[in-house]
Amino acid sequence: MSRGEASCEGRSVEASTAEQGSGHPGSNLMELALMRPNLKAALKRVRKNKGSPGIDGMRTEDLLAYLWRNWDVLRAQLLAGTYQPSPVRRHQIPKSGGGMRELGIPTVLDRFIQQALLQVLQPGFDASFSQHSYGFRPKRSAHDAVRAAKHYVEEGRRVVVDVDLEKFFDRVNHDVLMGKLAKRIRDRRVLGLIRRYLEAGVMAEGIVMERPEGTPQGGPLSPLLANVLLDEVDKELEKRGHAFVRYADDCNVYVRSPRAGQRVMGLLRRLFGRLRLRVNESKSAVDLAKHRKVLGYSFCDAPGQKVKLRVASKPLAILKARIRRITRRTGGRSMTQVIEELREYLPGWLNYFSLAETPTPLADLDKWIRHRLRSLYLKQWKRGPTAYRRLRAYGAHPRVAAAVAANMRYRWKTSRHALNVALPNSHFDALGLPRLGA
Repeated sequence: MSRGEASCEGRSVEASTAEQGSGHPGSNLMELALMRPNLKAALKRVRKNKGSPGIDGMRTEDLLAYLWRNWDVLRAQLLAGTYQPSPVRRHQIPKSGGGMRELGIPTVLDRFIQQALLQVLQPGFDASFSQHSYGFRPKRSAHDAVRAAKHYVEEGRRVVVDVDLEKFFDRVNHDVLMGKLAKRIRDRRVLGLIRRYLEAGVMAEGIVMERPEGTPQGGPLSPLLANVLLDEVDKELEKRGHAFVRYADDCNVYVRSPRAGQRVMGLLRRLFGRLRLRVNESKSAVDLAKHRKVLGYSFCDAPGQKVKLRVASKPLAILKARIRRITRRTGGRSMTQVIEELREYLPGWLNYFSLAETPTPLADLDKWIRHRLRSLYLKQWKRGPTAYRRLRAYGAHPRVAAAVAANMRYRWKTSRHALNVALPNSHFDALGLPRLGA
């Protein structure tokens, strides 16, 4: 990208960075975004994240060659404030609670430009965000939010105001959001570009539909824009001394009594209403903290004032449904392929739920997974003589192998008893099956 390398004219980069860090980005933000080191970092991030093509079909691996051919024109358009983003491609994925979640997939080029903008915008904004905001921020994570929530409950705030916003990313009001951005960004070209990204439209089945409100999930800028919009709520809760955690549009406020919780719920309805957002009344509630979940975790009582973290029932159900699909007894896949798919899925799940302090349910899951795999072995062997030969090859005692071969019609029951001896836990350890329990 050496041709057309951007340079920051006028004020120095150091001055711009200092101004950005103070929360008031200067009028040369576009030049800062188009500097070579920032562009190289944006290109690296987009290529690392990969992702699906947008409406033009360009893949991440094609981006560099495209930039070499077209960068001079693109840079001139961005500096002049005339660049027009492409509509996003509509893509729907199943939601964990049922229904479909709609994503907007920008083109690879627009993801690159958004990423370059994000890298110069985020430091200044992030410095002023609330300490209670954890979503999509550097050096903050969902685990940090869960630990904070646990701390509040152990302090005696056993009641939670659990607020769910109705289709948040689809309901973001463009004028409200742009008003907040205009207070912090003086570069009119950046403001204009963000507005055009918000209004770029969605392509579905070859037709571009206008988007009068909302910010599509799928673009690098969307999480930052969500935090900018909701920062007003965070600041008001902070001013009133509330203990809360917010992760994107999930907000939990911890209080000491149901009465206090109802007051906070009324406050939140007013605050979100001011932002033209709606509280989903069917999913929001004032309740005991142990009856609600926070980012996939729930609480259970422990001795004294302590509480323990456990995996909430819904993520457990999702995990079991996924494992059932992976270990289904149709599809003609080998055991090696099944184990490999489990190896790709289970470590990430376990890493996210590594804060859980109740090992027994995870150990029970391990037993259930191995039970399904043993039953899958019987399905693949099909006939008693085959099962007998295979089990003897694995070193099973003749009586055990014969017992399994004689009960092939009862796979689930057989795989729970006789096959446990023939195919012990160590067999699956040797195949590389991860364990969820200790």
